[in-house]
Amino acid sequence: MANTVEKMSFEDALAELESIVRDLESGKAPLDQSISAYERGIALKKHCESKLRDAQLKIEKINLGPDGKISTQPVDIED
Repeated sequence: MANTVEKMSFEDALAELESIVRDLESGKAPLDQSISAYERGIALKKHCESKLRDAQLKIEKINLGPDGKISTQPVDIED
């Protein structure tokens, strides 16, 4: 766990989070190690959610107006 969560890419954070989930589901780790892994998993989940929100804010839809002018507007991902 050398990487601080804040400096991790989305892909690296997600991969580590998936690994933590697999390890916790196996139930083979001692309790104190499981608690530490769970806490790290929470931080990784929050980091991934933040990265996804940031990416969503950057996505824009290109529109061609009736006058032929090009404009952009944020994409409503939930549609």
